[in-house]
Amino acid sequence: MINNQNEHKKIVLVKVYTKKGVYTMIKREIPKNIEAEEAVLGSILINQETIYEVSELLDIEDFYRKNHRTIFKAMLNLSTSKKAIDIITLTNYLTHISKLEEVGGIVFVTSLANKVPSTANLKHYINIVKEKSMLRNIVHIAEYMENMGYDSESIDTPETVLDKAEQLLSKLTKKLVTTKVNNIKEQTLNAYVDIENIINHKGELLGLETGLQDLDSFLQGLKNSDFMILAARPSMGKTAFALNIASYLSIKKDTPVAFFSLEMSSNQLIHRIFSSYGLIPLFNLKSGNLDDAHTQKLIKVSNKLSQSKLIINDEISNLMSLRSIARKLKRENDIKLIIIDYLQLLEGTRRENRNLEISEISRSLKILAKELDIPIIALSQLSRSVESRQVKKPMLSDLRESGSLEQDADIVMFLYREDYYNPETENKNITDVIVAKNRNGPTGTIPVYFHKEYVRFQDLAKD
Repeated sequence: MINNQNEHKKIVLVKVYTKKGVYTMIKREIPKNIEAEEAVLGSILINQETIYEVSELLDIEDFYRKNHRTIFKAMLNLSTSKKAIDIITLTNYLTHISKLEEVGGIVFVTSLANKVPSTANLKHYINIVKEKSMLRNIVHIAEYMENMGYDSESIDTPETVLDKAEQLLSKLTKKLVTTKVNNIKEQTLNAYVDIENIINHKGELLGLETGLQDLDSFLQGLKNSDFMILAARPSMGKTAFALNIASYLSIKKDTPVAFFSLEMSSNQLIHRIFSSYGLIPLFNLKSGNLDDAHTQKLIKVSNKLSQSKLIINDEISNLMSLRSIARKLKRENDIKLIIIDYLQLLEGTRRENRNLEISEISRSLKILAKELDIPIIALSQLSRSVESRQVKKPMLSDLRESGSLEQDADIVMFLYREDYYNPETENKNITDVIVAKNRNGPTGTIPVYFHKEYVRFQDLAKD
């Protein structure tokens, strides 16, 4: 049986001449196992049914040698065409596409079938090929980082290089732990199981709770991989609303939440949590005018918050830093929700055009939500056009600076308080949560009560 021992590693010292001088670089032989690759291909020739197992676990690019990649691709094409895979059909196909001599001729193709006596150890051979492929990818990522580091003419910042490297490593990690689903049968089964799970848990939320039952019932919770926009004009309570969700989940439900604040300091945010969760008027906290009852409440909520899994970061300013920290927090703390306050304060890389920059940010956050498989809520400012209209209720067209926010978001929610514009209204302290876009559900309006003195949102009392 072929083992997974590294081949003899030839170490070569190479002198590299640059503008900065001469340095010596150690070059090692690239990770590969030619015997294992040949054994995998030979196993398919012995038993063509093994193509299904191999194609589930290996990509064409997992093979190191070009001729092996060509042969494997030819085998896949034969399988897709419902044709037999043997020495005759394979050599005939390679001849047809003018690749037979390139891969080593009929002698080499024939020799593959003699590389293994049986397919009993196929899984072992596949694992070796996969492992070497992963190691090569790691080497390539490392070389990319090295080249970028030495390239003084590059416009890439260290943050850019690190972000790109993290993206590549993240994709590689996913590839390591997941199995491809290539056929409709398995996809259909997965979808059926998903629906069956929903039926078995009928009445339960599909995602994270917000602490607002009416909103939870409407949205069915904050679902994994969803990118959500929470938008409003200034002073409508965006930050308070987001903090209510974050504190509810982290304190009440023991759920790890990351809150990235680009506008307010961590102290300011925590003061608001003290107020909303402890039912202590924010003005009293700011002025220090606390009676004994307030002090006891403050001590109680402070103890709960200090033991919670809420993570507040008020030091980031750009998209790349946010993504890097988010990935780290997912690895180390298994965060279940990210909140960003607020999107327009993030810096992207395309600063020459604000619309393009916002588009880059929104698209990146959508990809990040999918990558980490958690919901991301990004707060957003609305354009001033709202103020010039007779009817002040926000619309999707009011999303500031870029139509990509509407396009990329799975859910768009607006906050609207009638009493902000009309102090004489009967709907005092009522905030409308307007779900203007919901990719996988209904749209509509959910009224909630806003305790201004506590910066706290709660469900309306039922009659």
